[in-house]
Amino acid sequence: MLEKTFYKELLQNSFDIPIKVTYWDQKSEIYGSGEPQIHITFNEAIPIKKIMENASIALGEAYMDKKIEIEGSIEDLIVSAYRSKESFLYNKKFKKWMPSHKHSEKNNQDYVQNHYDIGNDFYKLWLDDTMTYSCAYFENDDDDLKTAQLNKVHHILKKLDPKPGKTLLDIGCGWGTLMLTAVQEYGLKVTGITLSEEQYRYVTKQIAELGLQEQAEVILTDYRELKGRHWDYIVSVGMFEHVGKENLPGYFADIQDFLNNGGTALIHGITRQGEGASNGWIDKWIFPGGYIPGLSENVTNIIASGLQISDIEMLRRHYQLTLEHWERNFKNHLPEIKEMFDERFIRMWDLYLQACAASFASGNIDVIQFLITKGASGTNLPMTRDYIYK
Repeated sequence: MLEKTFYKELLQNSFDIPIKVTYWDQKSEIYGSGEPQIHITFNEAIPIKKIMENASIALGEAYMDKKIEIEGSIEDLIVSAYRSKESFLYNKKFKKWMPSHKHSEKNNQDYVQNHYDIGNDFYKLWLDDTMTYSCAYFENDDDDLKTAQLNKVHHILKKLDPKPGKTLLDIGCGWGTLMLTAVQEYGLKVTGITLSEEQYRYVTKQIAELGLQEQAEVILTDYRELKGRHWDYIVSVGMFEHVGKENLPGYFADIQDFLNNGGTALIHGITRQGEGASNGWIDKWIFPGGYIPGLSENVTNIIASGLQISDIEMLRRHYQLTLEHWERNFKNHLPEIKEMFDERFIRMWDLYLQACAASFASGNIDVIQFLITKGASGTNLPMTRDYIYK
């Protein structure tokens, strides 16, 4: 009886849409007015102690283990929880315990490989042909995912206003689409770095097959090991979320150090418009050591490093749509994925994709591009933004 009372208090004000909840004793309750849009079934009670320690971890693991079933859209359910200011998602008493991490170079490599080295064959199934695992840029309503990812690559490179023959560093180069496009279409000499062995092997092979060994290199290393080298341009896409809160000042200081005088950098990453934060379940199961910095936190660190900001652009809606494309691709390839992973992994990954889409949809997190310069802001850039869209 105590558990049912606790669950009722937990759930009845956590959503702004009507939901049906069926408990482990087969009895159901409807919270909210109107026809329920989502049906949550508890196959067994999750211990109150676990929920009090960290509700995100307890409920996420319960879904992974089929202790909870959800009929309807998980994304819609989580968006509803973010819209409800009385939701447990906002209540600090349900976040008493959070995983702790140290962001040494060795630990960061382990964290990155834990996620990105699951296997290229897995990512190929639900990413697009460019193997781009970051926010796409949808210029038109009918853009498919590949088109939108190439749009993003060009949007980033055009912001730099790059000149052929100059040098570019790609910190966290992923599977290499951006860096190789910079070589082939913008005439730049490019260095890409990654901590993922799978990505390193993939990009190395691409460089060789395209005959770009004189214009492109990829290095398996931590960005902090690049001391003493300098580039005209720097891009870093989806990277600073992995460096840890304590390392953010040093990350931007290193970018300042790596840039030639008058150089330009485009830093693209997930940023909260509120305070920085991490999520217990995401941290434990998806991105160990991940931390989403606040907008003001990034701006403060950029300025403190001696860099200046030329432009800031929010792309929140683009990442929501990107994740929804990934989720559909993931579902469409379930037969192949089931041959690679067990049901627990599949439920975990599905929850991850839908929960992240919900977080962007609700405005809980954003993705922001920071165009920054070493020297007075925009000195080596055109006077207006028109050059980006030509």
